This record gives sequence, C-alpha cells and structure tokens, in this order.
Amino acid sequence: MSMFSTGILVLTSPLHTLPLRIAPVLSSAAQVVERTLYVHLHPGLNLGTGGGQPRPVFIPPVVDLSSLITGLYSNAANVCGHLDVRVLLTNVRAQPNNASSPETGGTGVACNPFPSPQPLSHSPEVVLTDFALQDPGQSPLVAQCLQRYTGRCYVCTPGLASVLLHPQLQKLEEEVEKEGQKDDWDSSSERMETYSEVVVGGTFDRLHGAHKTLLNISCLLANKRFLIGVCDQELLKKKVLKELIEPYALRVQRLQEFLQDVKPSLQYEIVPLSDPFGPSVIDAQLQCIVVSEETRRGGEAVNKKRLENGLPGLVLHEIQLLKDAHHTEMEEEKISSSSLRSRLLGTLLTDPKDKSHLPLVPYVIGLTGGSGSGKSSIARQLEALGAVRINSDQLGHETYRPGEVAYNRVLEEFGSDLINEDKTINRRALGRKVFGNKERLKALTDIVWPEIALLVKERIQQAREEGKQVCVVDAAVLLEAGWTDIVHEVWVTVIPEEEAVSRIMARDGVSQEDAVRRLQSQWPNTQQVEQANVVLCTLWEPEITQKQVRKAWDLLQKRIQQSREGAKPPS
Repeated sequence: MSMFSTGILVLTSPLHTLPLRIAPVLSSAAQVVERTLYVHLHPGLNLGTGGGQPRPVFIPPVVDLSSLITGLYSNAANVCGHLDVRVLLTNVRAQPNNASSPETGGTGVACNPFPSPQPLSHSPEVVLTDFALQDPGQSPLVAQCLQRYTGRCYVCTPGLASVLLHPQLQKLEEEVEKEGQKDDWDSSSERMETYSEVVVGGTFDRLHGAHKTLLNISCLLANKRFLIGVCDQELLKKKVLKELIEPYALRVQRLQEFLQDVKPSLQYEIVPLSDPFGPSVIDAQLQCIVVSEETRRGGEAVNKKRLENGLPGLVLHEIQLLKDAHHTEMEEEKISSSSLRSRLLGTLLTDPKDKSHLPLVPYVIGLTGGSGSGKSSIARQLEALGAVRINSDQLGHETYRPGEVAYNRVLEEFGSDLINEDKTINRRALGRKVFGNKERLKALTDIVWPEIALLVKERIQQAREEGKQVCVVDAAVLLEAGWTDIVHEVWVTVIPEEEAVSRIMARDGVSQEDAVRRLQSQWPNTQQVEQANVVLCTLWEPEITQKQVRKAWDLLQKRIQQSREGAKPPS
C-alpha cells in the first residue's frame, strides 16, 4: 500500500466501542501514513449507505470524549510513535456562540461546524476511516462519499485518496462486534462542564502525546480563551538535559500550529513563564486550570496565591498521566520530555555540514566538552571500539618543546623568564601571565592553537596511511580554536555545572571557587550544543554512558557507509 505523508482519520464507530478499536485502527493507519495523522471524530456517521451525502455536525463535549482522547494519544505513543497524531475538535462544541448565526440556520441549533473547509498545517493527502462496510461492493460508493465529506470539512490535497480500514480490522474483539451500531452519541454520556477561559502551564518541549492530551482536553473545556504559560529561562535551569530543550520561539511556534489545527475558534494566548505562576494568579477572567496528578499541588498553589490577591480560586480539572510503554530503567514511567531528550543522546541531532574538502577516510570526529564532562573517558571508549584517538592536550605539550615554532614565539611574546633550568617553558608561570587577561590569553592561543592544528592534521594523515577508518580528535578547545573545518562531525559531552564543579574539585584538588572560575572561562554547554552534531552525557552510571557511546558508534558506522556509497561513481 502506498505511503502518504499526511492523512486524516475519520472515526465513525460509536463512542462506547471506540476504546477497544483505537489500537488496531491506529496500527492500520500507520501502514498508510508516515508523518502527520489528523483524527476527526463523528461517531455514528453513515457513509454512502442511504440517506444522501452526510454532512458534518456539531457533537457535544462529554466525559467519555475526554477519556477517548487520552486513549488515542496513549495508544498512538505505543503503536505508532513515529506519527504526529492530532485530534481535531472543530466540530466539538457545547452550544453555538450565537443562536441566530448562519451556522445554526436561525434555529438556535448548531448544524454546520464548517461553513467553509478548515485549512490545516499539513494538507491531508489521504483520508482513512474505520467505517464498517456491510457489503464489499459498496467500497467505491463509500470511498467517494468519504472524500466528499472530508472535503467539506478540511482543505485537502487535490486528488485526495481514500482508504477503508475496516477490512484490516476483522480481528477486533468479539464483544465489540456484538455491541451493535448506534446512530449517534450515547445520550446517557455525562456532559463535561466547560468554561469561558482556561489556563495551563508547562515546558512543552518536543510536543508529545502527554502534552497533546493536556492541550486537547483544555480545548474541550475552553469556550472562548485558552491561556498557555511556557517555561523559560529560570524555570529551565534544573531540567534534565536542559541544553537539549528546544528554543522558546520554536516551542511556541509548534504550540500555535497544533492549537490552530485542533480548535481554530478559540482565542489563544501564549506567554513566557519566568516563575511558577505567571498570569494565572492575577488574571481575574480565568475560571479553570488543567493539571495532572503530579502538578496538582502547583494548581493548589496557584489558587492560594489568587485568594491572597483577592481573586476567586480556579476549578482544578485533573487529567491522568500517560504511561510510556517504551521507557528504560533510567527514564520516567510516564511519557515525558526529559525521557525524549535522553533518547536523543548519541543520535545525530543535526546533519554534518558539507565537508567535501576532507577525504572520507579516515572519518574524523571532533570530540569536545567542558572540564569535568567526561570527554576523555568517552574518547577512550571510542578508541576501544576501533577509533584512533588524537589527544590535542598531549599535542599541546609538544608545541612548547624547545626547537618548536611555538616555543620561540612564546618566549618572544611573554619573556625569557619563563625558561626552566632544562630549557622547557614553565607553563604554570605562563598561565599566571595570561590568567584573567583576555588580550594576553588571545596572544598565546594565536601562537599555540595553529601549531596544535598542524599536529592534529599530521596524526590524521598518519592514520590515513595506516588504513584507519575513524579518528577521534579529543579537544577541549575544538570550537574556540575553530578546528571544525578539519573534522567531519562535532560531538559534545555535557553535564550539569554543579556536577562538573564537584568532579573538578575531586580530580584536581581545587576549591569550589576555582572550579567555577575554570568553567566560566570556557564555552557554556548551551553554546557548545548549538555547534554539535551528536551530544553525549556522562551524568549517570558508567553502563549508561557505555550504551550511549555504543549507540553513537553504531549509528556513525551507518552514516559512514552511506557517505561512502554516495561518493562512489555510478557503475
């Protein structure tokens, strides 16, 4: 079956039967769609079996719908995690905003949620449905009806294809099939209490199923305005792998796109949070805050502050956490951004820049990281896997040897009083001359760094002559020195500053103040990660680091193979 980038899934099964159908329906849809899957809900929709062309209608927000949305995102994470699933709520409304509006036909009863087709961020190329065919001969009629229905709701790609999933769903549980079909929502379903204005807060890094559940249910609850606070700056400092958190502007952009798809009728307001409360404790118009079990205390703290400010408390609407079926021992059981960030370690975050000026053999990795980050231990692990390790610190010592170019230039620049009795340069005394003086330090690095780079190139050439396949340049100053033009990829090791300080103090026997000063003289983690193709972290047990390195190495071998195959002339 052909694969489409974007699809829209029209779910027609009665609400009470959908929970057992979700997993197999999503699994089948994932065989057709490879990137974005929109989900449109219309329980009881009858496609092409009499009664003319079906029309979209408003459906009420009921408690069971909230549970269904949670189940959809939970199952999507388990069976089709590669898909960006988005449940659309344009046709979900408690009542029309204006009883005399055209969409009610003047009757006060909403009859058409789509006065014109709604544009989506990604135009659907295929429409899928779980609609159950009574007669296989009806397939062409149902497919045509489905296409027309979808075209009335959303702006789709011309030549929209259709796929009827029901033939692939024959193995559904027997009891579901015995339930029988109902024409519409179960009238006994409990209606959800909705509110004019709703607020939520979070980091919203790498928008995942738990985020989408929170946002979708908030959209269900909100009738007019939805306020979203997005953590920034101070609130990110203690996050796990904070260096891999997406920039604020990108997180906001993805939120806006998602929300505009889900429920365009709402007024959205996204604001940065520099403290845990933001506008939630001063905005008198807010009525409801959506929380989870783990953030309920935060919601209660918001209400305490509101009462102190003379404002009424907010209704706390609690949603359940989504379990992560794929979590490892070092990850949280729930679906979380920190787990997703940890899974990025060792993977290719950004494609390498064009290095066509470099020979493909050996493939050169530039490994860098702040003091105490575990960079050298990772370099040794890569060496054990078969890489040639080039230690730039050792090469730096060589540049200070008597007779070397840098030796004479350093003495000319900084004075002959640096000479030891054995004619070597007293590097500690040299350090005192440049410490805290940016101009003098630059004068030194302008002399030494180019000489180290020449030695690195010599070692790479030597590895090439010996037929070695991979070199790792272990260099703390790789980025500062501008050596990225002599490596194919940049790998960066990171750990939190407080952990780095502890390691430096224990390793070098220096004070906390000296350790902090040393870190502050280097590029911060965030700046280094911006230049990285691959990021690694040694914060956890050695076995976890080893798994990261092994993953990075195995993926590297695949990239090298692909790059060499791409470089071969056509046969």
